[in-house]
Amino acid sequence: MQKIKLMTDSTSDIDPELEQSLDIQILCFPVTVDGVGYRERQDFTNTEFYQMLEHAVEFPTTAQLTAFEIQEAYEQALQEGYADLIYVTIASQGSATYSNAIMARDAFYAQVPDAEKLQIHVVDSKNYTGVYGYPVMQAAAKIKKGASVEEVLNYLTEWFQSAEVLFVPLTLKYAKRSGRISAAAAFAGELLGLKPLIRITDGVSKVETKIRGDKNIIPTMSKYIQQRMIPRTPYSLVAGCDDTFANELKKELVKKLGYQPEHLFHIGATVSCNAGPDVVGIIIRSEPRIDAE
Repeated sequence: MQKIKLMTDSTSDIDPELEQSLDIQILCFPVTVDGVGYRERQDFTNTEFYQMLEHAVEFPTTAQLTAFEIQEAYEQALQEGYADLIYVTIASQGSATYSNAIMARDAFYAQVPDAEKLQIHVVDSKNYTGVYGYPVMQAAAKIKKGASVEEVLNYLTEWFQSAEVLFVPLTLKYAKRSGRISAAAAFAGELLGLKPLIRITDGVSKVETKIRGDKNIIPTMSKYIQQRMIPRTPYSLVAGCDDTFANELKKELVKKLGYQPEHLFHIGATVSCNAGPDVVGIIIRSEPRIDAE
């Protein structure tokens, strides 16, 4: 049986308990709040960060994982005797971490003795939060059951060709700052009580529609989900500091679809900085993109 190391980064929003039980190594993104540097997951919980975000004088910022620290993780895997390492990264369109992972792999093979004993597979998730957290969890379970590297990589490739997230930021200032929606649209939304329904596919965000009034959020999301989702495929929910809307969406979807969500992901610091601490979202599989790599 191949000895396979599975690695991802903290924007996957995998629960710490599952990180341990599924033996997933998670590299943690740097976050700066009012001039103080932290590491996501290591220096605060999600709940603590939501409070930090609310009280921050300046917008917190995040930084990429460096090629140096990623190479260190590769070297550790080699020392631990792994034959293969699969690293699923945050979307390459939103972070230089993917290109740094490739750079680190090149340096690893050029500089490290016996590097050829470890095969490194870098996978671009092309998305955020549980859109890659969920398949990484599934991949870890497959590895524990004896799946080969090829089987795991094929599963991940198939997933990322069809996975997407639909979400509504309940506070617009963060999405405006991150560029998910334009400043003009955010300003108009705040005045008119409109919230954008945003879809992220292959790292690209698109405002699907604007929702007027909180009471219409769940019905509108439910309609779009049923239009885009492949029937009977697994889905997961996304929430931030408040589960109220996620619980309402769950109730509606169980009624409409006839089965439960797989997981509820709570967004961490990296996603919160761009979408805000209060969101409701869903991760689904839609029709595969033919041009997806």
